[in-house]
Amino acid sequence: MAPRANWKGYLKVGELSCPVALYTAASTSDRVSFHIINRETGNRVHRQMVDADTGRQVESEDIVKGYEVSSGQYVFLEPDEVKAAVPESDKTLELETFIPCNGVDTIFLDRPYYLAPADKPSAEVFELIRKGLKEKNVAALARTVLFRRLRTLLIRPTENGLTASTLNYDYEVRPAKEIFSDIKSFKIEGEMLDLAEHIIDTKRGEFDPSRFDDRYEAALAELIKAKIEGRKLRKQPKPEPKKVSSLLDALRQSAGGGNKAASKKPAGKTARKTVSRKTAATQRKAS
Repeated sequence: MAPRANWKGYLKVGELSCPVALYTAASTSDRVSFHIINRETGNRVHRQMVDADTGRQVESEDIVKGYEVSSGQYVFLEPDEVKAAVPESDKTLELETFIPCNGVDTIFLDRPYYLAPADKPSAEVFELIRKGLKEKNVAALARTVLFRRLRTLLIRPTENGLTASTLNYDYEVRPAKEIFSDIKSFKIEGEMLDLAEHIIDTKRGEFDPSRFDDRYEAALAELIKAKIEGRKLRKQPKPEPKKVSSLLDALRQSAGGGNKAASKKPAGKTARKTVSRKTAATQRKAS
């Protein structure tokens, strides 16, 4: 089945434009999902909207959005009022500003999408825009209405197309000082710093997403398989924490036995063991 576009519109740079489509780049649809079941009957349970005070079920036509202005006092917002207040979408992604590809702090990145030409005739203009961004090694900021909200997107070139990541607004990102302001300042130097740098050097590598298994999904899939087969799972042994007397001892153990000379002569890149990805989907097929 061909991928379904989440949004269709026009990519525009100055007077140059072409039809494009936006596709979800990351999805949770393959995760193990559950239904809510009545244990006594084995039937599925449906959620209902009930009045918080009376406990009675509320029909859908009687449900309205409300904004609390004071305790227990609400301003009602009708669907047509909300629709009228939302900016109209002109279905245009206009590249407004060009910035370095790493010019946005990753904490502002929200959801990733793929941006592709909507049809064959628009592929040439699309490729011109992509290659221009690639050659100049820049990304672009653009805005459009997505899912009834005006969103800012970071558009970056790839080898075959473009990626578009929605960005969090400034007011949505908590200031870092709220979290880190109470952390004391420590003077880290000498052997401790040498050992820490040595550990980092011996574990250098590159990001390979296939090496990171979703252990929670795999465990759920194995549990479901065991239930179907009528067997019990063996309890996983809990890891025993290693006792260390000091931060320096912990660093020495991590670096390989407490040899000070090791910190002065860092090793090169270590060979990485390839870890095969055993996904929950594979386990489900095996069951």
